[in-house]
Amino acid sequence: MTRWICLGFGLGLLRPGPGTWGSAAAVVLGLLIDRFLGFPVLVLATLAVTALAWWALRAELSAAHEDPSEFVIDEVAGQWLALLFPAAAFWSRGVEDWAIHAYPGWVAAFVFFRLFDIWKPWLVGRADRAGGPAGVLGDDLWAGLFAGLATMVAAAVAHGVLM
Repeated sequence: MTRWICLGFGLGLLRPGPGTWGSAAAVVLGLLIDRFLGFPVLVLATLAVTALAWWALRAELSAAHEDPSEFVIDEVAGQWLALLFPAAAFWSRGVEDWAIHAYPGWVAAFVFFRLFDIWKPWLVGRADRAGGPAGVLGDDLWAGLFAGLATMVAAAVAHGVLM
């Protein structure tokens, strides 16, 4: 069961780019959760998938540095973290259908997350080099945090707030 969780219930078996497939599916599922269950449930789901990822990765990986490309549950956790930023901004303003009408928000969260997850700058790379379950999950959580922040900065620039 832990391996199946790490594989993102099979998403990690898709080729090419299993991490991108995992992230794309995470965006779709995250948007559906936000749309039909609401932002607070997306927050709880993000916390739950992060805890589930930690548990499954600890069961599957040793302390050695190994990040199998087919393990994408960490991408789901990181991508949902990135998605929380635009979702929170719209939720705080009472916007319900932001996923449909404000697609640049979730597109930016996806693109920035993939960029930081692949590029691995600063704390993302440091976490990745730590190895083991903490590194596998940690780099994606840092990438998600940076992607969320970058999404908000991009939105502020696009709307003339930071000009």
